[in-house]
Amino acid sequence: MPAVPKHRQPIVNAAVTLFRQQGYAGTGLNDIIDASGAPKGSLYHYFPTGKTSIAVAAVEEAGRHVAETTARLAAETRSTAELMRAHARLLAGWMWASGFRDGCPITTVLLELAPEDRGVAEAGRKAYDARIAVLKEKLTADGFPPERADRLAILCVSTLQGALIQSRVERSGAPLETAADELARMLEGMAAR
Repeated sequence: MPAVPKHRQPIVNAAVTLFRQQGYAGTGLNDIIDASGAPKGSLYHYFPTGKTSIAVAAVEEAGRHVAETTARLAAETRSTAELMRAHARLLAGWMWASGFRDGCPITTVLLELAPEDRGVAEAGRKAYDARIAVLKEKLTADGFPPERADRLAILCVSTLQGALIQSRVERSGAPLETAADELARMLEGMAAR
């Protein structure tokens, strides 16, 4: 029976947190080791190609969490408009709780490494695709044709990502809540037609 990789997940979790707060370039391997509590040898055992392989794992992990959160919100809300507002409230609360230190670990890593690093870019593409798929399904359930739902899902993700950055800069949840409310009003207006 193979050994359980007990230090891999703490390393990935530490990287997600540190990349979200400090960015990729601002985070050293020793920072990740210190935050994870894992022995230094574990880092090289699980990630023999170095820091970029940790970035790929961190983007994949963060992407899973975001997709799961979006799917949970989709199940709890009656429409995509409600989902957008609920997601913005959740993000704004999370930003406030972190003192606006946290950002999106996916975005921070992608801004620094994509498109030069194909592994990171592909992990980011998959992370965004998973979230877009959840929104597309919800938009289709709201009555939008699949092609239109796909385009609107991309718009929703892009808008919230931009608002997340703006919220961090302004140290306020207002950009997130405003963006989500405007998206919701637009979607409600389009669905009513």
